[in-house]
Amino acid sequence: MNYSVLLDTSFIIRFLNKDDKLHKNAYDYYQYFLEKNITLKISTISIAEYCVVGKIEELPLKEIQIVPFNFDHSKRTGEFSKIIFRYNKDAIEKFYPRAIIPNDSKLFSQADLDERIRYFVTSDERSLKTLEALKSGTTLNFEIISIRIPCSEFFSQKHHQNNLFPN
Repeated sequence: MNYSVLLDTSFIIRFLNKDDKLHKNAYDYYQYFLEKNITLKISTISIAEYCVVGKIEELPLKEIQIVPFNFDHSKRTGEFSKIIFRYNKDAIEKFYPRAIIPNDSKLFSQADLDERIRYFVTSDERSLKTLEALKSGTTLNFEIISIRIPCSEFFSQKHHQNNLFPN
């Protein structure tokens, strides 16, 4: 099976900004994935987030598959959001009577439903907290790679023994 990763908006921003302190980490991960033939994917949600300030022409879309947000993703997002709101009661009260669905839960639903996606790649610390909330109420089919950890450290011998991307 050809595995893939879903790239978060925060990853893309850092990858494209050579002045960002995490640019080198993002670049190293990007190159690692390409060298290992791991398919790079981006959600239409992340594209929309990026285009708030950036331009779509800046995105390396020739090397990245676009994942549209669909009906199945919306159903799973509702399930995820219920868990997240239950975990963080302040959030539901803050947004009552209309719950605002965080984009992380939408992106996580896409990663969870795509059997090829092994990792959600981000620099966003909030994503890690959201993932922990979800794990308290469901089983997920993906993990997070935080690019705050250098690529060489993440893919050290210890991690290779855990079979991150099995053949």
